[in-house]
Amino acid sequence: MKKFQSRSFMRSALFALNGLRLAFKSERNFRKHLVIATIVLSVAVVLKVSIIEFCLLIFANAQVLVCELFNSVFEFIVDAYYKGRWAKLAKLAKDIAAGAVLFSAVISVLIASLIFANRVYLLYLQ
Repeated sequence: MKKFQSRSFMRSALFALNGLRLAFKSERNFRKHLVIATIVLSVAVVLKVSIIEFCLLIFANAQVLVCELFNSVFEFIVDAYYKGRWAKLAKLAKDIAAGAVLFSAVISVLIASLIFANRVYLLYLQ
């Protein structure tokens, strides 16, 4: 068995859950995105969106959360490498990673806006 190879699926799942717990505890933006996702999905239930629309909303929100997780990992790695020293390349790399989160969040808002606007329009016609 390799040095860092996990012994079981259950053990790997526990490591992954620990990572999510750490992200939730230490990353304020992850918590914010999670709250927003919960609100968006609750509104979707209230507006009775279709199953396809609901899946699109889940996917869009999950994409933002995954980008936020990767951004956090990337920041930890860059900070560990530069040991707290400021470096122009480190700043640029972290800014680009943050830009990826912003881009995914904007796309997610666009998707939710289109779905909700359509649903409100249809409800208004009734």
